[in-house]
Amino acid sequence: MQFKIGPDTISLTVPDKAALLTKVAQRLDTRCGFALATMNVDHLEKLPKDARFRAAYQAHDLIVADGNPVVWLARLGGQQVSLVPGSELVVPLCRLAAEAGVGVAIIAGTEQAARDGASELQRMIPGLSVVLTTAPGFPFDPDGPEGDELLDQLSASGAGLCLLAVGAPRQEVFAARACRALPSVGFASVGAGIDFIAGRQRRAPVLVRRARLEWAWRAALSPLRLGPRYARGALILPGHAYRTFLARRSRG
Repeated sequence: MQFKIGPDTISLTVPDKAALLTKVAQRLDTRCGFALATMNVDHLEKLPKDARFRAAYQAHDLIVADGNPVVWLARLGGQQVSLVPGSELVVPLCRLAAEAGVGVAIIAGTEQAARDGASELQRMIPGLSVVLTTAPGFPFDPDGPEGDELLDQLSASGAGLCLLAVGAPRQEVFAARACRALPSVGFASVGAGIDFIAGRQRRAPVLVRRARLEWAWRAALSPLRLGPRYARGALILPGHAYRTFLARRSRG
């Protein structure tokens, strides 16, 4: 599925979770780096306004659908994809890292979240080696001195997998930069995934997720922050659906 974003085109490159984990396992085994982004409606809303974000996204080689509207748009365009929430990738990615003997770095919104997430992951996954836990300041400039410092820390740590949980577009911009600087490291932007693991945020109950209403759950828990975000996202969906429909019809 290709999304036309201003002058650029951004594609979903991996159809489902199984295919993604197969690719990641191969990369970790061979110490071949990657940049993984999980596309959601918030990203689709931000991308047209932010050229740096678009450039970063285009530098990612692994892009999955994180959000049911993205899945529906892809299917409207003729591509069969499955939902792959970034928050559900943290544990499987760390399991793959443990199996490959690869050290994991966690860069989160706060030092405490990074440490708590690391402790819980090591409890869940025998043999997992977390070699770095840290958090940049706020606001974090991925191209500034803090980004330079993080690159130095990552290089010194020997990490082969880095989980980024500092929010879009900062995590994706840093991943694109870091993947160039450290080509043997895999970078995965997992959003709130570390906060969920650390117990700092609560995920929607399974029944709510199955009903495709996790967005409503999160908005109810944080209405001032997430309510406007989801409203802006809803406004752009008709335009994307219309363009996707026209593109599919033009292909016959």
